[in-house]
Amino acid sequence: MTPPPVPRTPRTAPSGPVTSPYEPVELYGPGFAADPHSRYHRLRSQGPVGRIRIAPGVDALLVTDYQAAIDLLRDTDTFTKDPRAWQAGVPANSPVLPVLGHRPTALFTDGAVHARYREAINDTLALLEPHVLRADVARAAQELIGAFSAAGTGDLIAQYARRLPLHVFTTCFGVARQDRERLLGGVMGMMESAENAAAAYADLVGVITDLVARRRAEPARDLTSYLLAHPAALDDDEAVRQITLIMSAGHDPTTNLIGIALLRMLSGPGHAHSLRGGAMTAQEAIDEVLWRDPPIANLGAHYPRHDTEFHGVQLRAGQLVLVSFAAANTQSLPAVSDPAVRSGDGAHLAWSTGPHRCPAKQPALLMAATAIEQLTSQLCDLELSVEPAELVWRPGPFHRAPAHLPVRFTPLGAHPAPATG
Repeated sequence: MTPPPVPRTPRTAPSGPVTSPYEPVELYGPGFAADPHSRYHRLRSQGPVGRIRIAPGVDALLVTDYQAAIDLLRDTDTFTKDPRAWQAGVPANSPVLPVLGHRPTALFTDGAVHARYREAINDTLALLEPHVLRADVARAAQELIGAFSAAGTGDLIAQYARRLPLHVFTTCFGVARQDRERLLGGVMGMMESAENAAAAYADLVGVITDLVARRRAEPARDLTSYLLAHPAALDDDEAVRQITLIMSAGHDPTTNLIGIALLRMLSGPGHAHSLRGGAMTAQEAIDEVLWRDPPIANLGAHYPRHDTEFHGVQLRAGQLVLVSFAAANTQSLPAVSDPAVRSGDGAHLAWSTGPHRCPAKQPALLMAATAIEQLTSQLCDLELSVEPAELVWRPGPFHRAPAHLPVRFTPLGAHPAPATG
C-alpha cells in the first residue's frame, strides 16, 4: 500500500498564496509509467487538486476529482488556455514545452480566435466520411497484418497499432511516403517529454511545413488542401500548426487506445492472456480503456486569469493546472454504476468536455474499433508471449501507452493487400 503523503510546513510563495501543504508527486519516469494509479491515489488524499511535478523543475497542479475536472474544463471566465504567462518561467529547453508551449492553434487560444481555428478543424475532419474511413482502415489493417501474419509472432504496437493510424492520417492529409517515418518519430518524441522532445517536435513541424508549401502551390484532393482553402483563411504558419495539432492529438492517442484495448482483451480476468473464448468484444475493451486508462491520461492545461480559489485550493494567476482524465474517471466509477451510462457515449472524460473537447472522437473510435476487429478476426488465437507484469510502458506525464505488445499465434500465409496512397 502506498504510504500517505507527508505534509510539509506551508510556505507562502513570493508571487501568491500557498496552493497545497504537500510535496509534489512526480508524474514522470518508469515508476509512474508502470503504475500511475498509485500516484493518483496518493494525490486524491490531498483533496480535489494536488501538487505534481511533470519534469525536473516543472511543477503544476493536477485536478483528480471528477466534478472539479468538469468545472475547470467548462469555466472560460476564470481560466484561459493561453500558456504564455506560465511559459515565461519555464526553461526554453524543458521537455514538456513541445506539448504545453504556446502555438497559434485551437488548443492554446480562447474566444473568437479559438472559434476560428476550431471551425476550420471541425469542417476539415467532417470530410472523413465514416464508410470511406472504415474502408481505409480495413485496407491498412490487411496490409499490416499480412506483413507479419506468417511469422506466428509479432509486436502489436510497433507492427500494428502505431502504424495503422499513421497510414490513415498521412494518406488523408497527403503526406509523402518518404516523410511518414519522420512524422511518426516527431509525434512519439514530443509526447514522451524526454530530452529529444523539442527536436522531435521541430522535425514534425518541418514535415508539415513542407507539406503545406506543396499544397499551397499545387492543391490536391486531401485534407491539407481543404484546410488551406477553408473560409477561415489560415496563413501558412496557422495551417501548419493546426495540422500538427491534429496529427499529434489524433495519431498517438488512437495508437494508445488500440494498444491498451488489445491488452485488455488479452489479459483480462479469465482470459489466460489469449483471445480464445471471446470474453470481451472490441467495443467493450475500448469502453473500459476510456474509463480506466484513457490514452491521454493527464492534460487539459488551463491557467487562472487572476488569483482565485478553486474547490478550496488557492490558485495564482498564470499557474499551470492540469486535469487527470484517468484519475477523475476512476474516482467517479463508484458513483456511476449504471452500465448504460458507463458505455459508449457515457460520462467519462477521456474526450474532455467544454469548448476544448476532442473534435475527432468519432473518427478515433471508428479507427480503433475497426483496427481491433480486423486483427482479432484474422488472428483469432492471439495470446501474449510475456506476462502482463513484464510489459514496459512508454514514459511521459501525459499519456498511458504500452511500449510493446508481444504476441504469438498460429501462423497464416502472407496475404498483403497493398493500401493506396
